[in-house]
Amino acid sequence: MNPLIHELFQRSRLLSKELNVALKQHGLFAAQWTVIYSVYQHGEMTLTQIWRYLNVEAPTITRTVNRLEQMGWLATREGKDRREKYVSLTESATVRLSEIKETIIQFEERSLKGFTEEEEELLMKLLKKVSSEGV
Repeated sequence: MNPLIHELFQRSRLLSKELNVALKQHGLFAAQWTVIYSVYQHGEMTLTQIWRYLNVEAPTITRTVNRLEQMGWLATREGKDRREKYVSLTESATVRLSEIKETIIQFEERSLKGFTEEEEELLMKLLKKVSSEGV
């Protein structure tokens, strides 16, 4: 067994846990932030586009989006048929985003403080090569 995969999982869990701590002041969890950030980054998206982009099960995304809608972060509208749902940020979310971005930037800087810019680029390149299919 390759210890690299184990280390990747460990680091991923650690980062997720620490991001949860950082986002607590905003009443969010890391999984919720990834959905908000995806919609921020790409604009209005369907639920299908979100779960495919994040590689998360559809029911999980549906529950997360429903919760974020209740919390006032996201708004949804039906598409051409009832099964298709579009998701966008609310005006309130757009206003609160700058505060959260500052929290995220501080978290990222703490997490990557030992890296040079070149090392960050190399790590990104290497991570993009990791695949469950070996490609």
